[in-house]
Amino acid sequence: MPSLTPLHETYCKWDRTPPSQADVLEGLAQLVTTRLGDVVQDLIQVIQREIMISLFGMSEQRSKKLQRIPYVEKLYQFSYDTLLNSGLYLLAPGLRQIIEKYPKLHDKPLTPSLHFLVGMLNGVLGDYLLKYQNPMALPMVLYDHYGELQKGDLSGRVVIFVHGLCLSHLEWSNRRYGGIGEKLLAQRDNNTMLYLNYNTGRRISANGRSLANTLEDLVRRNPQITSIDLIGHSMGGLVLRSALFYGKQNMYPWIHLTENLVCLGSPHHGAVLERFGFIMQDKLGHFPFVKIVRHIVNIRSNGILDLRYGSVRDDDWEHNLARIGGMDDNRKPAPLPSHINTFFVAGSIAYENRKNRPLNVLGDYLVNIKSALGEHPNPRFQLKVPESHKAIFYGLNHFELHSHPSVAEQIVKWFYPPEDEQVNEQVHEYRLQLEDLSGIALT
Repeated sequence: MPSLTPLHETYCKWDRTPPSQADVLEGLAQLVTTRLGDVVQDLIQVIQREIMISLFGMSEQRSKKLQRIPYVEKLYQFSYDTLLNSGLYLLAPGLRQIIEKYPKLHDKPLTPSLHFLVGMLNGVLGDYLLKYQNPMALPMVLYDHYGELQKGDLSGRVVIFVHGLCLSHLEWSNRRYGGIGEKLLAQRDNNTMLYLNYNTGRRISANGRSLANTLEDLVRRNPQITSIDLIGHSMGGLVLRSALFYGKQNMYPWIHLTENLVCLGSPHHGAVLERFGFIMQDKLGHFPFVKIVRHIVNIRSNGILDLRYGSVRDDDWEHNLARIGGMDDNRKPAPLPSHINTFFVAGSIAYENRKNRPLNVLGDYLVNIKSALGEHPNPRFQLKVPESHKAIFYGLNHFELHSHPSVAEQIVKWFYPPEDEQVNEQVHEYRLQLEDLSGIALT
């Protein structure tokens, strides 16, 4: 019997087993036939309706009425069946024949290339995969530093790495650099590096709740864990903030074990490209035939939609009139726990000391600098991280931040500061507390 998800979550995949190579083949077979059929059918209807409106001058209401006429519905079904029979249905049996011929594929874990493919599909279509119980829908699991599923007892200091949209737990190092984990392992004994893998197409707040439960389950099974550090790249930083929000709300003990949070290029106040894409989709959607493109774009996952403003709470999106949401920023504040040392890293494709304002606004290609540093003109959304806990890396793009040695060195300095820096930070904290109590600025 497959093991249940932590705390018996009902909205997660029903087990915690990562997909095998056979699961990927079966998942692709399902994707190109029955389960993707809903999306294809909707798209064909949109194309038909757009032709009637644009070429024959019909109103939207009349075109919908015409599509309900029985012989028109038959024509529509015929075009759908023709599309599938022309190739998609031929692909599925071929994939399943491979599974039958090589039954050992059921026991083979994914290769790095398949992890890349499955991570991409989960980022773009993860909510669809989960809804239709596609075997490629990723469960939330932890891997060790050597790429194996986390097993056995843990003790001491544990560091959890959380990847970003469309990526996987393998993205934290590359052929050139050993990564942040290697740097931290070299600092002190009794460190354990764990790497989360998860479905990035789900709502960020849903993944945040799942992670809060996963960490609670981890701590309950391993009472010898003494402290936890959290490091997230891009969307991973938002998932960590969401986990902290719900972990604190549920009064989970792991919250009190957490010492440090690092977010690398995380869109705390949204990603400019997602907002720009939504505006273009909204404005251009009224032009002939562009509605077809608009419908295709709407297929993007809930996780991507949450990046518009960096939503980390359920009530940021659950009251939206439509899944796609709107242009208004309806987020609720999600303050960081005060006892946790929080550090934000931003990247910029501009180079330091050069006057490249447009590049600075663009940031690391995907996230601008102010969003990555948690800075916002509205005090309600300010994340109030000390300036000494922020770092900007010039000449680095979004996909270099989580594995570059300069970023790794900075995290080591933050986690293991010299004794004099620790004393200075403590003095600074006491001074701020005295100023709050007395109302007098101390020099």
